Amino acid sequence: MNIDLHIHSTASDGTLRPLEILASAHRFNLAAIAITDHDTLAGSRELLESGSLGGMKAISGVEISAAPPPLCPRQGSFHVLGYGIAFDHPRLNRALEKLQSARQDRNPKIIQRLNSLGFPLDINEVSALAGGVDGLGRPHIARLMKRKGYVASIEEAFDRYLGHGKPAYVDKFRVACEEAMGLIREAGGIPVLAHPGVTLDAAIDLDRLLTALVDMGLGGIEVYYPAHHPAQTARFAAAARRYGLLMTGGSDFHGSLKPEIQLGTGAGDLAVPFALFAALEAALDAQRLQAAGTYR
Repeated sequence: MNIDLHIHSTASDGTLRPLEILASAHRFNLAAIAITDHDTLAGSRELLESGSLGGMKAISGVEISAAPPPLCPRQGSFHVLGYGIAFDHPRLNRALEKLQSARQDRNPKIIQRLNSLGFPLDINEVSALAGGVDGLGRPHIARLMKRKGYVASIEEAFDRYLGHGKPAYVDKFRVACEEAMGLIREAGGIPVLAHPGVTLDAAIDLDRLLTALVDMGLGGIEVYYPAHHPAQTARFAAAARRYGLLMTGGSDFHGSLKPEIQLGTGAGDLAVPFALFAALEAALDAQRLQAAGTYR
């Protein structure tokens, strides 16, 4: 009875469509899933409105690219997962549309920088390779670079050209961390800190940071993640218990863009227990009841 609550579809930078993900989840005998595409609800909506879950448990999800909070002076995005959110919340959708526009505006600038570095690439080639998906981004550009033989791997494309501070890197708009969490809460959901073992510097004062994030509305920590080693998993689980936060987990599955990561099992040893999904559902139910009582 394992689950996977961190999955990307073709609505952002995954290579499987939502219903293909669902079919794969059934093959792997997963008990519950969440599609958490970058800055869009399209994949999650397609899954949940399909009417074909076939007994699979599923919950709405998104991964928002937020600006790092003051206590976390990290370059790039600070990722916040949102679970159990309403698809039709106006303010959240406006923020996600703004983030999507920022991604679309960024891509031609990245291509232009790569052209100036001697790589003849075109945004139409990127789109064609990605199958015309809406959420084009750096992983798709990296995939084309690999296809053309400019790099040996997607990782090399990021390490040498596309990552933060590299020659073809272009920054983008991000919502404030507090705003991202507030919008998730407004839309009826629960905000969760994504992959802290990857996002946070090892030397950071975790308790001080979590105190600030809880004040912003944080409701959970992604404890189980393929890149977390056992000591990190134990550390984040203990922190979740100290602060009364939910624990979640997932593979961060992207399909063939990250072939080493498999749905449900990550790099082969990931196992996220169903009890975490049950606790998340219970927390969302309690939150809805509280909101109903407030407005009664």
